[in-house]
Amino acid sequence: MHQESCPFCRIIEGYADAEILFEGPDSVAFLDIKPINFGHALVVSREHYTGFLELPEKVLDDLTHTLNIVSRAIVGSVRPAGFNIFNNNGVAAGQSVFHFHFHIAPRFDGDGLKIRPRVKVYESPEHMAEYAKMIRDKINVNYKLGEQNESL
Repeated sequence: MHQESCPFCRIIEGYADAEILFEGPDSVAFLDIKPINFGHALVVSREHYTGFLELPEKVLDDLTHTLNIVSRAIVGSVRPAGFNIFNNNGVAAGQSVFHFHFHIAPRFDGDGLKIRPRVKVYESPEHMAEYAKMIRDKINVNYKLGEQNESL
């Protein structure tokens, strides 16, 4: 379902201009209008999903296929020293457009962008093990016998 006020839905529906790079069955890639570096692209879901956890597996498969194609094209044409692939989920993570999308940001030596966050340190191996156990327990609940359980 498309959202009338969503800028990405407007691009997908042809109501807003964009430099489209590639289209898959469930995905569309286009240049970001506020790039980190020139060649910065977005790979968005064709249908309106707010964040990563809403994506059906079929859509995620197509998004990653498109992500691979466009990343290779950016590296082959723009010739960056490296590139970042990232996705923000929620305001606290920096999401500003609430339509699922991956960023592909070409990176160049000395471009000034710092992505390395402040690093926290676990108090002890036991403290780290507590977090690992919480996460593994949730995985075990959500994926009994290899089948996905949608509850979080």
